[in-house]
Amino acid sequence: MLIVNLNIRGLGGGTKARYLRSIIGREEAEFVCLQETKTSELSDARCYNLWGDNKVGWVHNKGDNGSGSLLSLWNTKSFTYESHVMGKGFIIIIAQHIKSSSRCVVANIYSPCSLSGKKTLWDDLSNTKSVSRDRIWCMCGDFNAVRIRSERKGVKERGGQVSERNDFNSFIDSNLLMELPIVGKKFTWFKHDGSAKSRIDRVLVSEEWLRLWPMSKQYVLRRKVSDHCAIVVKSVEKD
Repeated sequence: MLIVNLNIRGLGGGTKARYLRSIIGREEAEFVCLQETKTSELSDARCYNLWGDNKVGWVHNKGDNGSGSLLSLWNTKSFTYESHVMGKGFIIIIAQHIKSSSRCVVANIYSPCSLSGKKTLWDDLSNTKSVSRDRIWCMCGDFNAVRIRSERKGVKERGGQVSERNDFNSFIDSNLLMELPIVGKKFTWFKHDGSAKSRIDRVLVSEEWLRLWPMSKQYVLRRKVSDHCAIVVKSVEKD
């Protein structure tokens, strides 16, 4: 399974589309999760341009008139789409992964900045997962939260951040999720002048996911078209 995740901070023009197409083509991506598309309307033609051909399915969560919007895309030769669940801050795609003959769930997540907003989102995700019969889960995106203090540098500790970390770790543990090993950069978001950085983008999977793809890791790429780095989820042994 090969997934690309990026908070793209607006789809922009040709530069960002070319960057996405280059990653998708080079990595032979099967699924792409984008956060903050900053657009309320998308078309087949636009998604074909982002992917590089028309062998792509997609679901767009327009957020609040583009604010907080998400886009999930997948290779229709790799996945047979079944259904999706959409709410504030997430898109969940349920599909059959053709090569492994496995029914998988991929959640594309963009968490709000406020602690109350995060709690609402994590509760919504937890409730959706708890009633799902599917066990092969992957949650990836911009969680706007860190698990330990050292995952933020150059940012003054604010009131509530300890509670935020505790709540985020509780969400992960209660949903029996595990974080994939990270390769490459330790941080995924950088302030434009480099004075602050954090690891707020990540990939969490279920135990069943790891049984199916035991060599999976998350590779953090160099930052190019956004203040966030793209993450590529892949196995050492390509599946």
